[in-house]
Amino acid sequence: MLSKKSVIITGGSKGIGLSIAKVFARETDHPLVLMARSEEELEAARSECLKEGASKVDIITADITNEREIEALDFKSFDPGILVNNAGSFLFKKLKETTTDEFRAQFEINALGAFNLTKKVLPILKKQERGFIVNISSMGALKGLGDSGAYSMSKHALLGYTRSLRKELMGTSVAVTAINLGQTYSTSWKGVDIDPVKLIDPEDVGKLIISISQLSPRSAVEELILMPQGGEVSPM
Repeated sequence: MLSKKSVIITGGSKGIGLSIAKVFARETDHPLVLMARSEEELEAARSECLKEGASKVDIITADITNEREIEALDFKSFDPGILVNNAGSFLFKKLKETTTDEFRAQFEINALGAFNLTKKVLPILKKQERGFIVNISSMGALKGLGDSGAYSMSKHALLGYTRSLRKELMGTSVAVTAINLGQTYSTSWKGVDIDPVKLIDPEDVGKLIISISQLSPRSAVEELILMPQGGEVSPM
């Protein structure tokens, strides 16, 4: 049902988002729609995905936290079937050191952006025979994090939104999934003293999403936890 539908991936120019896109490019025939704020990075990401075998890659330069900017976009021509709300930001800072602007920014990037884009794309997904929304959440949504409290707050908000959206869309053709990631290798870890080899391979996230999208309409994966094989890695 979804094989010809496009996959929209936010934060698709680098990190986990690009890894997800490359897995879809190699293992499926889905057209890809990559979203991020940097056109230069998106162009580079498009080239990488085409080299990996993607049938088609479109790019959208946009700030998902800007409601007016998202409202002005037209997604109908992309014929989307899967929306992956991946864009996010990780602030490694204790709450006592976090500014109000940093706290607000974590919420806007990690939660409000997913709300804005989903609100825009959802009417299109509802008209499809089957649609999927996958929100990339975090283990920080399930517990407090002493070294990154603002980030944890924002992922709590994203998970609460995902759970509520799932309830709201029961009985429709659209399934909603939250993937609560443990420490996953991405550009967010730059500057943090941590061994990347011990972290989750970001391409495993893409493989997981493909598996979810291949389920029958009778089933929906509500939440998943993906962790490093060795458990949490210091300093978390």
